[in-house]
Amino acid sequence: MDNTEIRTMLKEMAEPDFQKFSSSLIPEIPSGSVIGVRLPRLRKLAKQIAKENWRTYLQTASDASFEEIMLQGMVIGYAKAGIQEILSCIDAFLPKIDNWSVCDSFCTGLKITKEHPEEMWEYIQTKLRSRRSYDIRFAVVMLIDYYIDDAHIEQAFSAMEQIHEDSYYVKMAVAWAVSMYYVYNPKYTETFLRHTTLDDFTYNKAL
Repeated sequence: MDNTEIRTMLKEMAEPDFQKFSSSLIPEIPSGSVIGVRLPRLRKLAKQIAKENWRTYLQTASDASFEEIMLQGMVIGYAKAGIQEILSCIDAFLPKIDNWSVCDSFCTGLKITKEHPEEMWEYIQTKLRSRRSYDIRFAVVMLIDYYIDDAHIEQAFSAMEQIHEDSYYVKMAVAWAVSMYYVYNPKYTETFLRHTTLDDFTYNKAL
């Protein structure tokens, strides 16, 4: 399945009203880059590609639209490979992320994390220290999706306090993470909030 075939399929699945709605939720990107395909239909296509020659697909995939980039992230999530190969795919994909929707959906699809929690934990620590905002958001959302537990809460809070990034989407991810850790462990999180060095915006959004 080549890029022309994929683009044709995406256009056939597009819904004009959904295109307008989806574009309104993602102000970071030009509305013209959104075709208007619902996520369940993208996932179905991604599963099909993942059963075929997904490595070739990822090497040649088009970045021309929001959906085509989202599709690549989904294929990585469904791909059957060892953790090191998947981490290499993630490294290649992260620079393509330029909005919260692709970022967060990508994280949700990385179920391999449950099979290799330690390897992925070490990997996301490097992204928490990145200078690129969506690398950082990726790492924080990964904490939310896979590491809300007693074994990681202390290190997660410590790492998030070391983030000094003015991006709205990074700050909101950190606030979201703190709120989710609070749901998991209110007492520990309350103690953290009493002494935290988080900036005022993130702190207040977390509350």
